[in-house]
Amino acid sequence: MEQPRHATEADMPRVLELIQALADYEKEPDAVEITIEDLIRDGFGEQPKFTCFVIEVDNNVEGLALVYPRYSTWKGPVIHLEDLIVNETFRGHGLGTLLLNEVVKYGHSIGVKRICWEVLDWNESAITFYEKKGANVMRDWDVVQLDEAGIKNYISSIN
Repeated sequence: MEQPRHATEADMPRVLELIQALADYEKEPDAVEITIEDLIRDGFGEQPKFTCFVIEVDNNVEGLALVYPRYSTWKGPVIHLEDLIVNETFRGHGLGTLLLNEVVKYGHSIGVKRICWEVLDWNESAITFYEKKGANVMRDWDVVQLDEAGIKNYISSIN
């Protein structure tokens, strides 16, 4: 097992496979709309929208962590961990810890005040993992989103 590294454009097909595997695990198999081309454009252009770390086992990418910058009005610069994914075959072998370590080291190196992410309330193994690492799972907060259709409807209602 190698140490995590920054992903390259060549990793994006496998990154997309892992994203789809997570969607399947989270019972949302049809939710992934992003393409390899989207990942390459958004992660490797002049102003990348995200940073992705991958970890390999036997020269195959078997895990990833994808983060992007945010700004807290209370704390200042923060990063959001969108996904930490480990191929199901390799869960429990330390890859998740290595990826989370890399995210925390990265956040520290760029001076963020907080790293935040969401976890599904039924994913007890992930919750236990994060709590063992010292994360505060804030069960009294709800995630709020406007999807693409909701954005369009909102815009229609204010015009």
